[in-house]
Amino acid sequence: MVLLAAIDQGTSSSRFLVFEADTGELVTSHQIEVRQLFPAAGWVEMDPMEMYDTVVQCIHKTIEKLENLGISADEIKSVGVANQRETSIVWDKSTGKPLYNAIVWLDTRTSSLADEAISRTKSKSKDEFRQKTGLPIHPYFSALKLKWLFENVPEVSKTFDKGNLMFGTVDTWLIWKLTGAYVTDVSNASRTLLLDLHKRKWSTELCEFFNLPMKILPEIRSSAEVYGHFLEGPLEGTPLSGCLGDQQSAMVGHQCLNAGQTKNTYGTGTFMLCNIGTRPIISKNGLLTTVGFQFGADSPVVYALEGSGSIGGNVVRFLRDNFKFIQDAKEMEELCRSVKDTSGVYFVPSFTGLYTPYWDSTARGTILGLTQVTQREHICLAALRAVAFQSAEMIAAVEQDLEMGGTRGVTTTLKVDGGMIANKLFNEIQADIMGRDIVTPKITEISGWGAAVAGGIGAQQISLDEFLEQSSEDNRYTPQKDDSWRSAELARWKEAVKRSCGWAQ
Repeated sequence: MVLLAAIDQGTSSSRFLVFEADTGELVTSHQIEVRQLFPAAGWVEMDPMEMYDTVVQCIHKTIEKLENLGISADEIKSVGVANQRETSIVWDKSTGKPLYNAIVWLDTRTSSLADEAISRTKSKSKDEFRQKTGLPIHPYFSALKLKWLFENVPEVSKTFDKGNLMFGTVDTWLIWKLTGAYVTDVSNASRTLLLDLHKRKWSTELCEFFNLPMKILPEIRSSAEVYGHFLEGPLEGTPLSGCLGDQQSAMVGHQCLNAGQTKNTYGTGTFMLCNIGTRPIISKNGLLTTVGFQFGADSPVVYALEGSGSIGGNVVRFLRDNFKFIQDAKEMEELCRSVKDTSGVYFVPSFTGLYTPYWDSTARGTILGLTQVTQREHICLAALRAVAFQSAEMIAAVEQDLEMGGTRGVTTTLKVDGGMIANKLFNEIQADIMGRDIVTPKITEISGWGAAVAGGIGAQQISLDEFLEQSSEDNRYTPQKDDSWRSAELARWKEAVKRSCGWAQ
């Protein structure tokens, strides 16, 4: 038996998963929640040591479970990493200790730094470097988080002056702690606002513009090769041989390996990736151009257009924790099915601004259309519809970019994953609002599976052809509404979004 394993370190939890190489079947896994810290409005942090410690605990617990099944840890032939992206960590090479909490991807403390950076560009535009990086200047990306750390945490500059400063996204931090290798993969590098997409190297121009030292950046490697071997623990000597940002990892797990194939992941936020092949298309419609994957140093880089949405599972959490409308996310489906529509309510839950296609960090959550008959059920249903409306806007933006780029459009099937797809009503809503078949996967841990596959390819334990022979579809949801209904609903949604924009000036 060949087993492929994956570390999946996300915003809500750390996981370690073990899969059968030839079927993708999950053999066993362990998951531990990690805390998000909110020291000020718009600030979101995590403890890097907690991230690392929970990963190590998950590995130990999973190996115990494996051995209880009568399977030796030696059967694990490779490990891949899937990680939350953009989240930025600085640490001291000599002590191995973080110098500050990790600044999480959805943190907005760098909004003023983004404004200042935009004002310094020749074009006075957030898109000044989009041709080079595929990204706008925005608080989302790592460069501004690193700049904030240099400007606000004295220990960072002191450690740099001593020659001991290290910086990385979560993948770099974990790989360094586990193997001693100081690397990132090209998919994670493409989320920093410091990578030249075309040269696939750190950009001197961007580092100088943000006044960041290039020498502290990790080495960029492909998504599937041996970076190093575990230094200790039950996996000592096992190759760590795959790495993908979690959304790219889900794209691989869904087998979206050809141009036009598209997936949506509903995690804390919503992330849509459309494979656009080996030529980067720079979006004119508010999408990000990102690296999808590169399976080996000598293989071509495959790019993707990405819609990054700030609205996803966080809206269900908000209804549970803030409004106390539900006690458990599982209650959402039955509650929402108890009403036939939202009774005219539209909910734009832009708690930390809007991402694709608006990129408005001043947008704030808005509920419109409340009347005396409005119940919590209507607001809950409007929340589910909000996530689907956001996704529909991303799909429309991709279609326009592909048309302008002379490439065939998005496939008529959208592959989806994430906690929200357990809600069958939500899948039906997606199909109706997006006008596409919605396909859910047999493998629920799709992002972990994508990382495990990358690790397997990197350690030469599985080939791409063997992977593509496996069937991935579980359920399919087909649209029941017509185009005129869809157009009217989307127009109303856009009107609601307009009311939420620019609020936090």
